[in-house]
Amino acid sequence: MRKRKNLNSTLSLVTFVVILFFSSCSKKEDTFVNRKVSFNSDWSFHLNDSITDKDTIGNSTKWRTLNVPHDWSIEGKFDEKSPAGYGGGSLNGGLGWYKKIFKVAAEDSSKVISVIFDGVYKNSEVWINGHYLGKRPNGYIGFQYEMSPYLNYGDQNNEIIVKVDNSKQPNSRWYSGSGIFRNVWIETTDKLHVGQWGTYITTPKVTAEKASVKVETTIHNQYSESKKATVTTTIFKDDSKVTSFTQNITIAANTNQTIQQEAQVETPVLWSVETPELYTAVTEISLDGTILDSYKTNFGIRDFKFDTDKGFILNGKQVKIKGVCMHHDLGPLGSAINTRAIERQLEILKEMGVNGIRTSHNPPAPELLELCDKMGFIVMDEAFDMWKQNKTKYDYGNDWDKWHKKDLTDQLLRDRNHPSIFMWSIGNEIPEQWNENGVTIAKELAAITRQYDKTRPITAAMNPPVNMNLDGVNLQFEKAAVQYNKIAASGALDIIGYNYAHQTYEYHKKNFPGIPFIATETTSGLQTRGYYDAVSDTIKKWPVRWDLKFTGGNPGNTVSAYDQVQAPWGSTHEATWKVIKKHDFLSGMYIWTGFDYIGEPTPYEWPSISSYFGIVDLAGFPKDVYYMYQSDWTDKTVLHILPHWNWKAGQNVDVWAYYNKADEVELFLNGKSVGIRSKKGEDLHVMWRIPFQAGTLKAVSRKNGKIVLETEIKTAGNPSNLKLTADRSTINADGNDLSFVTVDILDEKGVLAPNANNEINFSLKGNGKIVGVCSGDPVSHESYKGTKHTALNGKCLVVIQSGDTSGRLELTSKANGLKPATIVITAE
Repeated sequence: MRKRKNLNSTLSLVTFVVILFFSSCSKKEDTFVNRKVSFNSDWSFHLNDSITDKDTIGNSTKWRTLNVPHDWSIEGKFDEKSPAGYGGGSLNGGLGWYKKIFKVAAEDSSKVISVIFDGVYKNSEVWINGHYLGKRPNGYIGFQYEMSPYLNYGDQNNEIIVKVDNSKQPNSRWYSGSGIFRNVWIETTDKLHVGQWGTYITTPKVTAEKASVKVETTIHNQYSESKKATVTTTIFKDDSKVTSFTQNITIAANTNQTIQQEAQVETPVLWSVETPELYTAVTEISLDGTILDSYKTNFGIRDFKFDTDKGFILNGKQVKIKGVCMHHDLGPLGSAINTRAIERQLEILKEMGVNGIRTSHNPPAPELLELCDKMGFIVMDEAFDMWKQNKTKYDYGNDWDKWHKKDLTDQLLRDRNHPSIFMWSIGNEIPEQWNENGVTIAKELAAITRQYDKTRPITAAMNPPVNMNLDGVNLQFEKAAVQYNKIAASGALDIIGYNYAHQTYEYHKKNFPGIPFIATETTSGLQTRGYYDAVSDTIKKWPVRWDLKFTGGNPGNTVSAYDQVQAPWGSTHEATWKVIKKHDFLSGMYIWTGFDYIGEPTPYEWPSISSYFGIVDLAGFPKDVYYMYQSDWTDKTVLHILPHWNWKAGQNVDVWAYYNKADEVELFLNGKSVGIRSKKGEDLHVMWRIPFQAGTLKAVSRKNGKIVLETEIKTAGNPSNLKLTADRSTINADGNDLSFVTVDILDEKGVLAPNANNEINFSLKGNGKIVGVCSGDPVSHESYKGTKHTALNGKCLVVIQSGDTSGRLELTSKANGLKPATIVITAE
């Protein structure tokens, strides 16, 4: 039985300080203990009543105990009158307080002890034992405060207090969440140590035979006298030593010093999207033979460029970027970060064929980048959604003048060693992009970026880089007819980033000769999972124009899941991919969006509260267009037909098939062929229009007359049973790990009931808890934090979190009129 360590116990030297070792050790695990540990458990939280509490806490304040990361907004009720608006998910912000009591061992009194916050949304202020440490308005960037001068040691308590002010709304165009929504750490080092984000690793020359590895290390000496020290960096691959290099330094008292070291790695194993191989550099600082500090940096060895003719070249191979944009929320978990939840999202996207992630529109959680390193994604790391000019009344534009240099610098220092990052984006759809103020700011941000990283190109997501008639009629592309986006024309960017405007892509080389292309944001197709309009071969633009209120639509604020509905600034999924696919010089695209997210429920307003843009819904269930991409983006054999097969007798129904590795698909209804279809030219699907008849719809794909794949859909009877399926039946008993359990509503023969919207109740036995419920319905106002939820079109999700002891977790689901179901998950 395993127990989690509680940081309310003594923070001892043994816990924090690097175990002494010799640099000649050959195994990474023999030489390194992390100098920072989790500070997430056992916080006290209070959400102010704006009338009673105002801006204070006191002896009468009521607290509740919880662990962070924590998002208090997701715990609230959806509110039509929320000042965040439906764009912000109709969930309220407010002002919250966190505090934590802890002890520090007496023997650590000579150490440097800091608290690290990976992100607090927003306007955080921190105190330790009554001493004010500082404020950080930006909710998305990490920060660190040294606490050593103000700590009590030995048996005395320490109290850290964090104030989080997300009360001024709206301050975001999407759901932000509220609180300490990313991880918190305590870091303990010797006074002679590698600084925060203190290493910078580059690989200037890479071939199959040899790679040069350059390590730049910033060392802090907080002693009152100079020190003569030895700095040794050892490079490991799969825990085995590759090489090491040593340098002796003299560093003056109370100063920082940056040193450079370089070595060669023979026959390097290169990082790629297919084989994301990682190396680790362990930097040791020793004094008189004693190791004082050890700092670990993961990195990858790869060679890449963006080419004006061949697009993106990785390790000498042309790679089309098949990316998606992702907001930071995790669906029913809100904005509280969880590594397994991010990993699940990436796994689902990887299965679709995605190889790129854009961190729209802010610095992501460190865990996302670490997972992208390990799983193989081409990341566009984005800094800002606005500059000085506001998009909403209380957004970051109000903090721009004072904070943008610090925030961008910290993002670059934090993220620049990640091999998954291939470009920096300095802004998204910036209002200043059409005036000279935008040029001035773009050049400033580009200069800051190049100061801290010259190895990656800089882009910005512009809408569009050239201002043209995009109606498809009378397109003018002569120089005299083109109005250039000021940022695009400024020369500040290394890559021209296009948001939408897919009609202009093929003219990029004429409009921007010598500058590579990236589609930073594309498509904005709209769907509700499992809902289908009667006719599929008409394209609908909802709303008609971005600045006009949408007055049309479907009952229940639904959108057809055929790829036929688009935002007016975008396209269907097929339309943009056909263009990107056709031209080598188009390096790739990032689709809006991979997953649905809370807020921005285009084309609708209240009562809709989450987006329709995702290829995957809010619960993590793929929509049908997922399989269009999978059929074209992967080597998997795909045959997917839609829609479901429960309709009115005689009603004409459009049946689509996404397929690959075949010449044709034949469709059968109740054993009788209704025709053979083949994709022609640029087609990405085939279609039949047939009158509905209850029974079995079967599709057979063939190549050269031989069957490749078969699939079928049956007409479902009345809902009868519940079926539970866990994404993982065994999870870690660490208090953090998750199992995502899919709930299917089936008829008595085991066929999914595609129109079933039953309310399902959940109960859990064992040392764990239900932390999220969701159906993917953009109109549902049920709490994601409850123990019941209404299914959407036959499906629902429940998320189980382990406790801190091993054992059985038994989940039971019940619904009126349906047979219950139980599943066992093992925590160990």
